[in-house]
Formats: sequence, structure tokens, C-alpha cells
Amino acid sequence: MSVDLTNMSLKELKSLQTQVARAIDEFEQRKKKEALAAVEEKAKSLGFSLNELLGAAPVRKRAPAKPKYANPANPSETWTGRGRKPRWAEAALKSGKSLEDLAI
Repeated sequence: MSVDLTNMSLKELKSLQTQVARAIDEFEQRKKKEALAAVEEKAKSLGFSLNELLGAAPVRKRAPAKPKYANPANPSETWTGRGRKPRWAEAALKSGKSLEDLAI
């Protein structure tokens, strides 16, 4: 495949460059998936999982935390007690309320 680059405009060259970069990324991702599938299949045929062979810990997914506090002015605004306090919680605490007052 031969492309005459000398007669292309800058816009066409940049477009071609973007297309080539995208094609390379897609090719690499496809090859990685194929390699991973082949390795997983080989491990499975030997009676192991890939995580067992690599010593990787299984990925644990935590359930979302349940809300513990709600905005008295708008009960649809909730907070689990993790992370930064929402503005409504900070405002309520500054006005003299306690977290127990905001508890669900």
C-alpha cells in the first residue's frame, strides 16, 4: 500500500496521523486480548486460574455504603459518613446541630 504524502494538505496529513494512531491502538488492544485469552485457556487446561498462577489476589468489590445522614431541608440529599462532609451537613453543624440530629 503506497500513499502519496507529498500532495496531501496539512489537514489531511493530521487526519491520516490520527487514523493511524487509532488503528495502532486498536491493533495492540486486540493482540493483548488474544494473548490474555490464550494464556487463560492454557492455565484452565492445566487446572488453574490465571490469578492463581500469577499470585494475584482476587478483586473484591465492595457494596456501596448505605446513607447514614440526611439533609433535614431536603431528605433526598444523603451522606454515608465517609469522605468530605457535604455543605448541608457542615452548615447544620455550624448552626448548632449534631450528627445525631441528621441521622436517618
